[in-house]
Amino acid sequence: MVVFVGLLAAGLLYMAWSLVQDVSAAHAPVTTYVPFMLLGVALVIALGFEFVNGFHDTANAVATVIYTHSLPPNFAVVWSGLFNFLGVLVSSGAVAFGIISLLPVELILQVGSSAGFAMVFALLIAAIIWNLGTWWLGLPASSSHTLIGSIIGVGVANALMHGRDGTSGVDWTQATKVGYSLLLSPVVGFVCAALLLLTLRVFVKNKALYEEPKGNKPPPLWIRGLLVLTCTGVSFAHGSNDGQKGMGLIMLILVGTVPMAYALNRAMPVNETMQFVAVAESAQGALLRSAPAAGPAPTREEARTTISTFVRTKEFNAGVVPALAAIAGDIGMQVKAHGSISGVPAEAVSNVRNDMYLASEGIRLLDKSGAIELDEDAKARVNTFRQVIDDATKFIPLWVKVVVAIALGLGTMVGWKRIVITVGEKIGKTHLTYAQGASAEVVAMLTIGAADMYGLPVSTTHVLSSGVAGTMAANRSGLQWSTLRNLALAWVLTLPAAIVLSGTLYWLFTHLF
Repeated sequence: MVVFVGLLAAGLLYMAWSLVQDVSAAHAPVTTYVPFMLLGVALVIALGFEFVNGFHDTANAVATVIYTHSLPPNFAVVWSGLFNFLGVLVSSGAVAFGIISLLPVELILQVGSSAGFAMVFALLIAAIIWNLGTWWLGLPASSSHTLIGSIIGVGVANALMHGRDGTSGVDWTQATKVGYSLLLSPVVGFVCAALLLLTLRVFVKNKALYEEPKGNKPPPLWIRGLLVLTCTGVSFAHGSNDGQKGMGLIMLILVGTVPMAYALNRAMPVNETMQFVAVAESAQGALLRSAPAAGPAPTREEARTTISTFVRTKEFNAGVVPALAAIAGDIGMQVKAHGSISGVPAEAVSNVRNDMYLASEGIRLLDKSGAIELDEDAKARVNTFRQVIDDATKFIPLWVKVVVAIALGLGTMVGWKRIVITVGEKIGKTHLTYAQGASAEVVAMLTIGAADMYGLPVSTTHVLSSGVAGTMAANRSGLQWSTLRNLALAWVLTLPAAIVLSGTLYWLFTHLF
């Protein structure tokens, strides 16, 4: 408890100190403290989501080492919490911004508005409510599933409230990509864990590995080492994957409340300014040469409207390429005029960031649509421009990683028992054997690690619990169908429940505030 309270206090103090330092360094004029009050509330809710994620999802990582007596329970959860912490710290950020790209473009561009705050609060509170409810019932539901359902709910509600078709409020291409990873991961867990156990049976003839542990006796040293190693790997992979979801949302909150400090990456060196400008001008020229038809250059506002519509609807028209060229040129001109990205004045920061976001998303969708074929030189120039503007907008400060890591690590240390009992005792009809625990953990570690490399959010819960079920089936240990039915029910209901919860909360918050 002393360590827990000490880490919590240290994390909150470090967060407050970092915020003060960043805002002071940005020389942002402070006319009212309301945004900072909103920021405080939003950060507490976002970190609360990661805390719940810790004791909800990470409990799966320690279930096997606890039930095979490889590690004592208290040591296991502290060990897992430590490696969740390290996993968050070294994460790439790809999953974080992949999640954000599911959100409605108009809300991302106006994240500092009342609708933007309603969006962030609605999806976080909906995710926390569902995660706490399923945890209370001991059901290993997926935090990834819940958050994505919450994002879809906000997108659908926002579209309906603006008189559009509800399906237009979500990037369904990205949602489908994420959906496939969530859908396939439990199948991969079940099949691969079962096959790995059967392979072990062929090559390793030690009967003790396939029998219920005797009393509190730990497994043989080599299998114990493997179980501890895989528990460590799953915890690390969980931190590097799931921890990013909270990071992405915290960055949205920071951009909305203190854009001067966080809308643009102020750490970009001043001596790279001319290179940035040259890349922007090069991309502008390449796009103009590739434009389907020559015509009058669009104004800044016309270009923004054209690209916003294209990003929202995914419908290409002849004005998209000239609009992208105009935005690219304008971004280069603004950065050149102010000497560096950090020199962009407070009143222009939000517009420059939004232009960069629109340009990046517009280039991504243009490439995917295949509506216009850029030659290799033009494609290289445009993709280089997209990379430099992504570096300027898609960044995560170290302190955000640290506080998310602390929240996830501390969450792992409490509330783990309900989920651990479900995974260890209620999936199969017999006690978890050493070989079953090792097989499920190895598959979970490799699956989550691979997903993190490709920037795909997957469910630790689904991969590991389905892996345990796969080993029970392969071992002919028998399955407790009532538990599997409840797990399947939670898996099926998570998306619609999160969609309804977040959509309702978004509607409520936009009307209340």
